[in-house]
Amino acid sequence: QVQIVESGGGLVQPGGSLRLSCAASGFTLDHYAIGWFRQAPGKEREGVICISSSDRNSVKGRFTISRDDAKNTVYLQMNNLKPEDTAVYYCATDLSCSLQMDYWGVGTLVTVSS
Repeated sequence: QVQIVESGGGLVQPGGSLRLSCAASGFTLDHYAIGWFRQAPGKEREGVICISSSDRNSVKGRFTISRDDAKNTVYLQMNNLKPEDTAVYYCATDLSCSLQMDYWGVGTLVTVSS
């Protein structure tokens, strides 16, 4: 059974950092593109960062996505967090990066607040 599960969300103060994990079971993540998305209350879901199957990591501003093939896990490192980063964060996978990827996790809530 194909499954991806996010973890690592929580409450963090502005300026802090957090690392989210996306663990896969039932398939091998390194064969697929992996994306992180988020949805804030009352807003549309948006893409945060994505890597193709041939990429090991990528940086986009304050966000870094990276793979650990041995653990079949992908991480999202988030630095200098701001209150507007508050959202449910999802990872998703498919053959290529897009806003409509095939397999999604259930999400993990990140709250940035003092």
